Amino acid sequence: MAFAQQTAQDISYERVLAPLQNFADTVKRLCDEGYQGCSVTVPFKFEAFQLGGQLTPRAQAAKAVNTLKFQGQNALGDNTDGVGLVTDIMRNLDCELQGKQVLLMGAGGAAYGAALPLKLAGAALTIVNRNLGRAQQLADTLPQGVQSRSYAALVGTQFDIVINATSSSLIDELPPLPERIFSSGALAYDMMYGRETPFMAFAREQGAAIIADGLGMLVEQAAEAFYVWRGVRPQTAPVIASLRK
Repeated sequence: MAFAQQTAQDISYERVLAPLQNFADTVKRLCDEGYQGCSVTVPFKFEAFQLGGQLTPRAQAAKAVNTLKFQGQNALGDNTDGVGLVTDIMRNLDCELQGKQVLLMGAGGAAYGAALPLKLAGAALTIVNRNLGRAQQLADTLPQGVQSRSYAALVGTQFDIVINATSSSLIDELPPLPERIFSSGALAYDMMYGRETPFMAFAREQGAAIIADGLGMLVEQAAEAFYVWRGVRPQTAPVIASLRK
């Protein structure tokens, strides 16, 4: 509601719980009842991608949808996660991506959503995953120049930005990163938010200059979704500051 109040938009929100086996019917019901769109959270982002209708290029690249805009009985599917991440890094954390060595950990839905926006922002992108084949599959969907590696192959390399897009922080585990992975002045970014994670603690011990959680990404992706729905870009800084309190 903060974005609606800030931009004087006549809009209301409702939380809708979809049964695990009935997501498509839930979306159809929302269309029939006159809703204008919805945000999609886990575990339904891949199902939203399969609904058909029009997909934006970033949704096609991510193979997942987190934002639906209803157009009559049709739906536009978008993915705002990646642009939310890039905006948070560049605007809120004041870190440049152009030409920077960026390590993206993970090859699941979060990594798919982030990879193309990072590449388009000019990052020299490397994707690492415990299963190297999955990392290569993701790299193959992107423009040329994206590398895929195993964790063991990272020994002796350093990165300007290291992003944790794995689920490891949800279970309080640390991905098997080698020591000295952070270059001088590096940013360590965990998409998880709300508490110190093992990855953030490791980054602190290893001397990362900037350590950030994913709260800014959460707000920025929501702002981008708001723009998709309403054509108005809200200011995110005051919302992030309020949530930090």
